[in-house]
Amino acid sequence: MSFRFSWVLAFFILQIVLWIVWRLKDQKNDPIFPDASEKVKIISRSNLDKNRIQWRNRLILIGLALLALAASGPQIGTRVRPIERKGVDLVIALDTSTSMDAEDVTPSRLAKAKFELGRLIRKLKGDRVAIIVFAGSSHLYLPLTTDYEAALLFLNEIDTDMIPTQGTSLSSALNTAMTAYTEENDKFKVMLMVTDGEDHEGQAVELAAQAAEAGLMINTVGVGSETGSLIPVKGKDKKTRQYKRDRNGKLITSTLNERILKDIAAAGNGSFFWFDNNRDTHADIALAIETMEKKTISTHEFSEYEDRYQSFALLAFCFLVWGFVMPTRPGEKS
Repeated sequence: MSFRFSWVLAFFILQIVLWIVWRLKDQKNDPIFPDASEKVKIISRSNLDKNRIQWRNRLILIGLALLALAASGPQIGTRVRPIERKGVDLVIALDTSTSMDAEDVTPSRLAKAKFELGRLIRKLKGDRVAIIVFAGSSHLYLPLTTDYEAALLFLNEIDTDMIPTQGTSLSSALNTAMTAYTEENDKFKVMLMVTDGEDHEGQAVELAAQAAEAGLMINTVGVGSETGSLIPVKGKDKKTRQYKRDRNGKLITSTLNERILKDIAAAGNGSFFWFDNNRDTHADIALAIETMEKKTISTHEFSEYEDRYQSFALLAFCFLVWGFVMPTRPGEKS
């Protein structure tokens, strides 16, 4: 049992205290006219029934106490009702390779991607979301869930040190995405691949076509600029010490591979989006998901306390009416 407005119970407790004080009060004197003359007392006793007056007062006190209890919003037991969610299964594959530390997008590619994905997750309505992190290899970081707060917490903890195997294996991310779905439905499965497009294996387009045949829609999101940027190498204090170089000692400039991402999206029956300093396309992605055909994600029963103030209010009304209409004159003696 719980109370919606528990502070109102103070009035209920106050009434109990007043009733106890009233009961402990000296009842020897006439409770009606304690200072009246004896003649007046005799007349009042002949026209008023002391016992009935006491019962009338008790009924009114009980009615007021029940009224205070009803006003506190008592909730007793549980009410069971069905809850239905409709949505799609969205798997977000986020690139965590070192090239995502490039700062051609403010403050960095990875930080920009996390910011936009966080805004996207907050716009979801009933969809399940999963997160895959990948670099040279990939793993399922967060299984499908409708707990968006948990998804945001997991998303905020992602950095480029999560996967020790460096590189960018888009095909590995695609393979992991196929295993993230718990049901073999031929639709309602959407993948969002967020990366700068560097592919060190070159099999992503073929795998995207195979995934599309299995019912997976693949959307790609490019992160970066057309001009590219150097890749910072950060020390243990997370501050940039130098920039990444190739085997010949030349600085490496990482640029967005827009072409391969568009090819993957085309093969996966999806669309290509772009995160950079001039594009905040999370709203476009959310709109695309919103307009998709939805499936019933889950149907379960939700239990909650049920309001029961009506019963207490009805009892309070009955006691108050009974107390106010109860006659106080003595009954006729036969």
